[in-house]
Amino acid sequence: MKTLPTVLTYLLRDRRARRNTALLLRFLAVLAVMIATYTVLFHVLMEWEGRQYSWVTGLYWTLVVMSTLGFGDITFTSDIGRLFSLVVLLSGIVFLLVLLPFTFIQFFYAPWIEAQAASRAPRSLPETTSGHVILTHYEPLAAALIARLSQKQTPYVLLVSDLNEALRLHDSGLNVVCGDLDRPETYARIRAERAALVATTAADAVNTNVAFTVREVARRVPIVATADSDAAVDVLTLAGADRVMQVSQMLGRALGRRVIGDAMSHVIGRFEELLVAEANAMRTPLVGKTLRENRLGALGVNVVGVWERGTFVPARPETMVTDHTMLVLAGSQEQLTNYDEQFAIYNVSGEPVVVIGCGRVGRATAETLRERGMAYRIVERDRARLPEGGAGVVGDAAELEILRAAGIMKAPTVVITTNDDNTNIYLTLYCRRLRPDIQIISRATLERNLTTLHRAGADIVMSGPSMGAGMIMNLLERGNTLMLAEGLDIFRVPVPASLAGRTLAESDLRAETGCNVVAIVRGGRTEISPPATAALPDDGEIVLIGTLDAEARFFKRYGERSTSGNNG
Repeated sequence: MKTLPTVLTYLLRDRRARRNTALLLRFLAVLAVMIATYTVLFHVLMEWEGRQYSWVTGLYWTLVVMSTLGFGDITFTSDIGRLFSLVVLLSGIVFLLVLLPFTFIQFFYAPWIEAQAASRAPRSLPETTSGHVILTHYEPLAAALIARLSQKQTPYVLLVSDLNEALRLHDSGLNVVCGDLDRPETYARIRAERAALVATTAADAVNTNVAFTVREVARRVPIVATADSDAAVDVLTLAGADRVMQVSQMLGRALGRRVIGDAMSHVIGRFEELLVAEANAMRTPLVGKTLRENRLGALGVNVVGVWERGTFVPARPETMVTDHTMLVLAGSQEQLTNYDEQFAIYNVSGEPVVVIGCGRVGRATAETLRERGMAYRIVERDRARLPEGGAGVVGDAAELEILRAAGIMKAPTVVITTNDDNTNIYLTLYCRRLRPDIQIISRATLERNLTTLHRAGADIVMSGPSMGAGMIMNLLERGNTLMLAEGLDIFRVPVPASLAGRTLAESDLRAETGCNVVAIVRGGRTEISPPATAALPDDGEIVLIGTLDAEARFFKRYGERSTSGNNG
């Protein structure tokens, strides 16, 4: 509860609260009239029996009888007096012991508690609020985005229409404002016109309403909306959304791009002229040697780190390359081409990729594989979901015969795309037991299951919510951050003052923060894969790769994120 005046103000303003208060007052008036009537009748009957009592005694007798506390030494001797006592007693049971508590709780206490709760849920933001992010729906994508916003110390507000849900989220530590999503005044109260971005991630129809309503209040604020169907993209754009994300399509295509059927580099991110790629080391001469022994620097590429069963490890000279190692390379197009020419002959497989699940994500994965010229087979329970003319096996992927029919024993990769994390963990364990050497790529719906899927045996795990949150953060930061993979970012910042003039070797950024410098921007030119002797210019920028934790350590040590121009 904020203050007593706040609660009273709510009770007086709320229409239902005013009606309940009026009903309670009417009941109390009826009860008062009843008590007064019984007091008068008590005196009349006592006079008839030849006894006299004061008016206070009459009121005392009435309340004692109605409350069933007892008669004491004041009792009637006549039958009519005792009959009157029974009437007073029974009416007291009904009115005082039943109706009064019920009426008090229903019409006063419950509204009072509701008013206390309502006063805890904010309804607006201070007039000086600006540069904040507005979220309109709490689900896995919004939760992932809130985690990133909190890490970057970017203010946000979560708009919730249901009071109880708002209180629950408020009590869990989220910045919540309670208000209707379809009221323009709601967005005026949360200062939408001065917000940095509005993200609406509900159903297509709700997102359309939100975008259209926000545009009534804030003409210029960027609006990002999610869409489940292709048809909703155009409608959301007409409603005022600046960017429409089909997260399922994005995730499916990302899963398809991560399928590796050879040892060549596959680009996973582009930052101006800088390319970031992954390369599978399995069945190549790199296995069993350290990065120093492999001397990949002679090809011009910069090995910034390696993936080992889902864990990103910053590259060090003594890092050992194993059959499960995925190299993360940074360089120009020419440098990556040099790498491909060296390793193109290794790890080539023409066997079909197994795709488990044919929902929106599974279909997008299959489409991406088709565009890449890679054969695939889809395993799906529902025959109606399989695309016409597509290679598919109808059945339960948990059955060995079905997986064998799909070619699991020879496939280079299996992609698990169902929307149930429990099923994905089950299938990942099963496939890893069947094929210890297969590449397993799995989808995760909830971020908390990422680690579990990796422990179950997945080489790569990708989450739609994390991907959507990463894209929104990239839009928010105007292209200065790019999500490369789950938990791995590339970002550009001005050279910190404490590092200006020092060489990369002297700065020791990799050891201190876990971030790897992959490019230096000076005088409008980008130096890709700079040597350790390269000096950091005081008026330039550096491009770094690191995990979310490494990124946080960098900004904690060298200051908050600075503003820089659009990348694009």
